[in-house]
Amino acid sequence: MRTKIVAGNWKMHKNAEETEDLLNELIDRIPGDTDVRVIVAPTFVNLASAADHLEFTPIEVAAQNMHQAESGAYTGEISAGMLKSVGVNIVILGHSERRSYFHETDATIAFKTDAALQHDMEVIFCFGEELKDRQSGNHFNIVENQLRDGLFHLEEKDWEQIILAYEPVWAIGTGETATPDQAQEMHAFIRETVRQKYGSDIAENVRILYGGSVKPDNAREIFSKPDVDGGLIGGAALKATDFAAIVASA
Repeated sequence: MRTKIVAGNWKMHKNAEETEDLLNELIDRIPGDTDVRVIVAPTFVNLASAADHLEFTPIEVAAQNMHQAESGAYTGEISAGMLKSVGVNIVILGHSERRSYFHETDATIAFKTDAALQHDMEVIFCFGEELKDRQSGNHFNIVENQLRDGLFHLEEKDWEQIILAYEPVWAIGTGETATPDQAQEMHAFIRETVRQKYGSDIAENVRILYGGSVKPDNAREIFSKPDVDGGLIGGAALKATDFAAIVASA
């Protein structure tokens, strides 16, 4: 059985004091013997302190992004080696906001994935279609292309360190709503796409998270779907009560 994962992406929120306060609340609310993998992704400036703070807890720390180069004249960027040096072993790559606002391409995300794997990091690989793709009926093609161009160059052994995160961009802040059945439909398609390329063992073992506005009141139904292995949580991850409730739903 695949272990459920609930990952909280804090985006550009929480200063140092607020980060410590939220982490303390999460430590109090999430049981130490939980069988759910719990991951939080604070901002870069708070990663080292978060990793130290959570060292003896069940909560893991991820970075929200990284650069593909080892080092160099890349002002403002962070490398995989730098993340590892402060105790961060997981990175979110290809988030819809990185693709949209910072124009990251599938090729760029593939290079970043390779760099993370070379440093023995886990990758939460994000992908998903926009509203225009869903409305035109092109959503399956978009998702398949993002998977193929971003990940299908990997060797089979690399998939042990890959966590997929499907983001229906059309259902985030648009007024549109993705149903649990729509989530399951796409997750099943994703798993079948991986199966066709890498076989059943990898397809059945890869975790596929749902990143479409998961909240305490819809988490249990979404997570009950057979191909949904947890969630990548945005806004609800910034409130300890909501995030802990989502973890409990998993």
